[in-house]
Amino acid sequence: MKVVIQRVSRACVRVDSEIVGQIQKGLCVLVGVHKTDTDFDAKWIAKKLLAVRLFESDEGKTWNKSAKDHGFGILAVSQFTLYAFLKGNKPDFHLAMGGDEAKRLFDLVVSEMKKNYQENKIETGVFGAMMEVDIVNDGPVTIEFDSTESRPQKQ
Repeated sequence: MKVVIQRVSRACVRVDSEIVGQIQKGLCVLVGVHKTDTDFDAKWIAKKLLAVRLFESDEGKTWNKSAKDHGFGILAVSQFTLYAFLKGNKPDFHLAMGGDEAKRLFDLVVSEMKKNYQENKIETGVFGAMMEVDIVNDGPVTIEFDSTESRPQKQ
């Protein structure tokens, strides 16, 4: 599972010109599901997203607090194109997991974050929909990581 995390002053996602998810200060997270991902990857990603320290402490110490520590929002948006690679000039998406199983794992990331934080602080787009994502990147701070490269080996 691959995520691109952006520290934001605000972010929202629209489907058919209607806002379906929005946050003020916090994280906008694009989530791509790899065809070999499992529940383990989804739970690991959710835990990391709640713990990653991209914010200052109240004392001004940088990279010291998480969105959860500050009570900030997290906007999670599914994005299969994170697993694209170019075959000539055309993107190929065969590494991305398809349909129902990808949705189940994306939903698991979201439900794990809600369970381990505050449900009302987690917002999402609409899985599989064409979305318009507006963000105001704070910093800018943009971090990418992949569960298959970063997590400990499955037990």
